[in-house]
Amino acid sequence: MRKLNRAAAGVVATVAAMATSTAMLAAPSEAAPAASGNTSLAKVLAADGTKFDKKWGDFDITEAAVLAVLKAKPDSPVALLTKGRQRATAFIPTDRAFRRLVGDLTGSRPATERATFKAVATLGVDTIETVLLYHVVPGRTLGSKKVVASAGKDVKTAAGVTFKVVVKRGQVILVDQDRNDRDARAIPKLLDINKGNKQIGHGINQVLRPVDL
Repeated sequence: MRKLNRAAAGVVATVAAMATSTAMLAAPSEAAPAASGNTSLAKVLAADGTKFDKKWGDFDITEAAVLAVLKAKPDSPVALLTKGRQRATAFIPTDRAFRRLVGDLTGSRPATERATFKAVATLGVDTIETVLLYHVVPGRTLGSKKVVASAGKDVKTAAGVTFKVVVKRGQVILVDQDRNDRDARAIPKLLDINKGNKQIGHGINQVLRPVDL
């Protein structure tokens, strides 16, 4: 895990230079009267239970990461995902996306979701928190059409840094701060999760990285 730990150190060092996530959560809400429901994304992610399984296309590891951060840091800005009355958009990595991340950082892909999460956990709570916040756009409800409409623009996240939306050959691509790895793509069948509510999510096939790892 030496390479994984070096990656964690790089993220932590960059976090010190970021704007505070709490300030980001105070951003004005986007006017979107059609999205008026108050179901939180955390509730939706927990709908199929809170255990690891063999379905690499769902979000058990993201859910476990959120729970781990909130257990260690109850006042973390990650708690936004549990507050359905507050607008937010989350780009949610699948379990397979986390497995790819661990493979990139260690050279070996874990056999199970549990082993994958265990490897991710070695990054430390602060790093996991920052990575999660990099997937969240606070104060805005961005359905898939609005995401496409933002192509070419930088999207500021709850981590205080941005990613860019690119639409190419019918694919929605999220260009993160790591210039050395493949960029995440939105998964068509996993768009507009929790549609009709103030919080909405979109499944992606790679974990977004707030710094070069």
